[in-house]
Amino acid sequence: MKEQIHLAAPIAKREAYAMVHHGHQRVDPYYWLRDDDRKHPEMLDYLERENEYTQKLLAHTEDEQEMLFEEIKGRIKKDDSSVPYLRDGNWYYSRYEQGREYPIYCRKITSLDAAEEIVLDVNIEAEQHAYYQATGLTLSDDQNLLAYGEDKVSRRIYTLRVKDLRTGEVLSDEIPATSGSYEWAADNKTLFYVKLEEETLRPFQLWKHRLGSDAKEDVLIFEEKDDTFYIYITRSKSREYLILQSESTLVSEARILRATDPESTFIPFLPREANHEYSIDHALGSFFVHTNYEAKNFRLMRVVPEHTQDKNAWQDVVSARDDVLLENFELFQDELVVSERKEGLMGLRVIPWNNPAAAYDIDFGEEIYISGLETNYELKTKNLRYTYESLATPTSVFDFDMDTRKKVLRKQEEVLGDFQSEKYRTERHWTTARDGTKIPISLVYRKDLRRSGVQPLYQYGYGSYGASMDPWFSAARISLLDRGVIYAMVHIRGGEEMGRWWYENGKLLHKRNTFTDFIDCSKYLIESGMTDEDHLVASGGSAGGLLVGAVANMAPELYKAIIAHVPFVDVVTTMLDESIPLTTFEYDEWGNPNQKQYYDYMLSYSPYDQVQKQAYPHLLVLTGLHDSQVQYWEPAKWVAKLRHYKSDNNKLLLHTNMEAGHGGASGRFRRFRETAMEFAFIFDLLDIEVR
Repeated sequence: MKEQIHLAAPIAKREAYAMVHHGHQRVDPYYWLRDDDRKHPEMLDYLERENEYTQKLLAHTEDEQEMLFEEIKGRIKKDDSSVPYLRDGNWYYSRYEQGREYPIYCRKITSLDAAEEIVLDVNIEAEQHAYYQATGLTLSDDQNLLAYGEDKVSRRIYTLRVKDLRTGEVLSDEIPATSGSYEWAADNKTLFYVKLEEETLRPFQLWKHRLGSDAKEDVLIFEEKDDTFYIYITRSKSREYLILQSESTLVSEARILRATDPESTFIPFLPREANHEYSIDHALGSFFVHTNYEAKNFRLMRVVPEHTQDKNAWQDVVSARDDVLLENFELFQDELVVSERKEGLMGLRVIPWNNPAAAYDIDFGEEIYISGLETNYELKTKNLRYTYESLATPTSVFDFDMDTRKKVLRKQEEVLGDFQSEKYRTERHWTTARDGTKIPISLVYRKDLRRSGVQPLYQYGYGSYGASMDPWFSAARISLLDRGVIYAMVHIRGGEEMGRWWYENGKLLHKRNTFTDFIDCSKYLIESGMTDEDHLVASGGSAGGLLVGAVANMAPELYKAIIAHVPFVDVVTTMLDESIPLTTFEYDEWGNPNQKQYYDYMLSYSPYDQVQKQAYPHLLVLTGLHDSQVQYWEPAKWVAKLRHYKSDNNKLLLHTNMEAGHGGASGRFRRFRETAMEFAFIFDLLDIEVR
């Protein structure tokens, strides 16, 4: 370990701000760090001083950071391209060029041998901005017009643009403050888009725009009045219907409109009902409903258009099962393909319409993996396109013939350098949580570097929103594995890895299960002899940042270091503030603290509120000034409070990307700067040689 500079840490001023709820007073001395406009000089000065402090304390690792950045970047093919997919006779794909950060979206008309047409070159616009993202690329039915959204700030507030692909001209149609959700009607002239609520950034209004008209003439079609819901718009597989979906955590509602009749009115498919979640698609003359109606783990039902609001007329296609979670489905002329989760693994099952008893599972051949449906635009085809990867297998795209059951590998993410999948081993472990629940853990390590005793171990978890953490491949992760670090992904409650009940036992008044599961997995990894308290690093981001923040308060002695990415740590204050994006429609996830029961429970685990006078592990906290999901002031306040209370001499570092938001820096490679910083921080603490 190189000689390090010892500097005085930045100290944020303390200015008492009292908040009283349910007769209980909390005093927040760092509330002043909040600035919705992100322009307050004193706040910006504090963040810059924290950045400078982090830079100086990590200055002795700058060579290592640069080496790791080049190493990670060096594994990525610079002139990569996606597998083309067929849409109504034309082929679409994206590609990257050497030395450029952003994708180029392309097509070939009629044949893959045809000349390439550039649909959108994101690099051209991105060159003019410190941050740039294009999203929601949506083609008109005649494939002559492209709608897309652009974000130049990293707040996920998109300006809608329209490009004429015949001339290459970006049209004068320009609409600010959209969510990135767009759909064309079948007339190729009418465009539906979703607008954001100004203060909360909630997607709440559907508008209709006539191509070439002034945006002031646009028509408001629907407004979601309930602030616990958000909306988005899609198009059915048959292309016959536009589908407007309203969503909250526990309730869904769909509205439908024939795509050929944009002047008509969206009508409810089935009015919202308490605790009923559903989504729909249409093809083969019927609607298909993915629903939890009398089915905790969801089922798939079929109904003809005139009977959508009569659930007695719905017919079971895939029945509910206690041990299998139905996650997704894809409709074809002769087959139905369903994406199902069982024992924590995602599989694909093919069901012939004319003989459901002949259904079969696609065999993947690995113990731990993730599979998923890819772009399957065409209805009348025998070809299923799916993705596959594991902790040791790069992302792969397969075409699968549903008649012959033959699979063809169309593309596998090319990892440059000396990477070989067979050098690495994946394992599934199970541990028992303190309440007797069995928790799955996915491990990967490099075989020739696996010792019988203690090794550095990187433990990652999330555990919220029913979002399952599947064992995905990461080229950047190889930099850990190739230096003898074991990587563990823990599948804790709050996700849906083991079914819907797994989620329900890790939310609301059961949320603490998420944190204790993570801690119990750590104890298992230590007690099994794989690692110890001096070699274990914990990591999580966003709601996973809440996870590791809570764990830091509850069991700091188990970890050498904790990495918190854009951490949601000021739970009570945020959930009491309905002006902050995401707050109101997350009451069903965390609870509504305006009710004392939830206020008290949240307060018992909120990382910011539970900071104590105790020793903490080394901490690296990463955030973005323009984050719209987790506001920058949450991690900033948390770090300031930790500095005031912690009793140790361990590093506490805050790095704020002053140009980015929740997803970090834009571009293909720049985001790996922070990954390199994180890895260098870890290697330095664990005395691992980078060179």
